[in-house]
Amino acid sequence: MKALVLAGGTGSRLRPFTHTAAKQLLPIANKPVLFYALESLAAAGVQEVGVVVGAYGREIRELTGDGTAFGLRITYLRQTRPLGLAHAVRIAHDFLGDDDFLLYLGDNYLPQGVTDFVRQSAADPAAARLMLTPVADPSAFGVAEVDADGNVLRLEEKPDIPRSSLALIGVYAFSPAVHEAVRAITPSARGELEITHAVQWMIDRGLRVRAETTTRPWRDTGSAEDMLEVNRHVLDGLEGRIEGKVDAHSTLVGRVRVAEGAIVRGSRVVGPVVIGAGAVVSNSSVGPYTSIGEDCRVEDSAIEYSVLLRGAQVEGASRIEASLIGRGAVVGPAPRLPQAHRLVIGDHSKVYLTP
Repeated sequence: MKALVLAGGTGSRLRPFTHTAAKQLLPIANKPVLFYALESLAAAGVQEVGVVVGAYGREIRELTGDGTAFGLRITYLRQTRPLGLAHAVRIAHDFLGDDDFLLYLGDNYLPQGVTDFVRQSAADPAAARLMLTPVADPSAFGVAEVDADGNVLRLEEKPDIPRSSLALIGVYAFSPAVHEAVRAITPSARGELEITHAVQWMIDRGLRVRAETTTRPWRDTGSAEDMLEVNRHVLDGLEGRIEGKVDAHSTLVGRVRVAEGAIVRGSRVVGPVVIGAGAVVSNSSVGPYTSIGEDCRVEDSAIEYSVLLRGAQVEGASRIEASLIGRGAVVGPAPRLPQAHRLVIGDHSKVYLTP
């Protein structure tokens, strides 16, 4: 079975970070989200992967390479505009050929991986197999109506009145029959070729579509809040390891990973925490569930439940929590007088000021 991984979306909910980088490259525990998807595919026995890329295709290629590091063979497929999941399948037709394949959204995080899903797809072939999970607000997702035998009867995209609580979570298995379906459908009201419409087209023509329901944790890393929660989940499984330098005036509590080339001095770090190569933590308190990226600087500050991207600097911050701080960003103390705020803020940023 081949796989098609989608990494070409705009990531509008993660602006301003996605003005300068692909959302699939944003780090979870100092590793790009996309890498978790590729690792789970390799663990499931998939060998050939097509990665659909958009505006940041070059950056994705540079980091991901030809797939050798993951035990995969990667082919990159250019999507000039994000015109829907079914459109991505259309442009990947030559790569996919007549093979069964897995469709995987590259910004999704499934800690259980997809090995069981791939095995079930091989053991019980169908025109399509959908991974579903019950959610509290199904109106925000594609929703499936499923019978008692696990057959999918109907799909709807973000319905006002959902027929069930079972949401599509971005992992699908398809037979070659899907290619006729994606050619047959037309753009939706939002101008996209919806994969839900393609699957419904197959259902309406009597093709077998199966549901695979899971209640295991799953996250779409499409917002800052989701990124922080996935980071928390990954760090829960962290094994502590000290490869960098920690001076005698520092205290490390619990599972803390200090990468080679990182320095911790005069600080207290309470895990789970990961500190990337080249980072310096000085005279600071770093609390649980924090990922500090490569070449970051944290000085005279307190921070917890946060993610610092590569090269970020935090200095003189009395307390920072639940924050996502971008590459090369600088957080520092404001002058006490005059009582005014001086800001340089990118598009779609959010700043909260105390009175």
